[in-house]
Amino acid sequence: MNKLPLARFKVIDLTRARAGPTAVRQLADWGADVIKVEAPEETAEVGSRNSSDFQNLHRNKRSITLNLKYPQAVEILKRLAAQADVLVENYRPDVKHRLGIDYERMREVNPRLVYASISGFGQEGPYSARPGLDQIAQGMGGLMSITGLPGQGPVRAGIAVADVTAGVFCAMGILIALLEREESGEGQWVQTSLLAAQIALLDFQAARWLLNQEVPEQAGNNHPTAVPTGVFATADGHINIAASGNDLFARLCKALDAEHLTKHPDYSGGRVRLRNRDQLNAEIEAITRTRASAEWIERLNAAGVPCGPIYRIDEVFADPQVQHIGIARAIEHPQRGHQQLLGQPVELSRTPWSLRVPTPEKGDSTDSVLAALGYDGETIAKLRTDGVV
Repeated sequence: MNKLPLARFKVIDLTRARAGPTAVRQLADWGADVIKVEAPEETAEVGSRNSSDFQNLHRNKRSITLNLKYPQAVEILKRLAAQADVLVENYRPDVKHRLGIDYERMREVNPRLVYASISGFGQEGPYSARPGLDQIAQGMGGLMSITGLPGQGPVRAGIAVADVTAGVFCAMGILIALLEREESGEGQWVQTSLLAAQIALLDFQAARWLLNQEVPEQAGNNHPTAVPTGVFATADGHINIAASGNDLFARLCKALDAEHLTKHPDYSGGRVRLRNRDQLNAEIEAITRTRASAEWIERLNAAGVPCGPIYRIDEVFADPQVQHIGIARAIEHPQRGHQQLLGQPVELSRTPWSLRVPTPEKGDSTDSVLAALGYDGETIAKLRTDGVV
């Protein structure tokens, strides 16, 4: 196998919960040498160590324990940082300053260090000290106001959207900083937040307000502006159909044996279809209810109309196309046996990502990492006795 593309980079992972570990997982899967720093005592992580969530978030890492409340532990961290390329943290903004491991102080140790921070609301500003969680960001970032059925009231998305996207954006920022470092020779501070990530994810919904002063409302399973695009009942369930634009609409009507709809004045263009969406959807659904989902999916796709099933999660991973793209990968855990973990959605032709090792046991690499930093066995034993590691 070719050398993994990020194998030359060493990453210190100070993160907990979900957003930070998501960012680091992006780097670890592509080969970065990740050292996960954990407190010796129990701390607030996502799920127990044995949970599927924890196992999925922390693969491809080594683990050491450091109690950063001790000056000796901070000194160990700084010795690690002196040799590292990246440090990622998602403490509240004030915590890293209190511990003495903020960007300015770590930059003194290693000017080439790319230091990445994920916060709830930003490193500065009126809300910077607030605790940030995904659902709070979903609400403040506008997502809950446009999710759900019209008039239903706010609805959270079914996944941790702000957490995951903040992690992905953070990883992208780290890679940009590493690329820039090749020219400048200097590291820099990469920052993102759950709030900024959630707002960025609004995309065209945000543009509707910023450019047109139009406040988007809940549209349920319908696309907010493209008609007909939504969920339609069939004889045995539901399917998604996306047929906005006159050409796709004409193909849909032909596949439904309902070409008369293209001549109806209420459906003659995108704007009038949007205005008469409920009426049009009802006419389409009266037809889709007459056949099974699988029959419509085959028939509409053959006609060039985007259409697909609406799966439960177990059905997602049973789908032959999902299996073909290989986004679920297997790995053997020494205690837990065979595991299936969620993979990367990006593939490179020469240097692909990989699942190399399962999530480590807490502190399983403490001795070896400290020894590589020059600590002898007696010193390491004393650090354990003193509660530093």
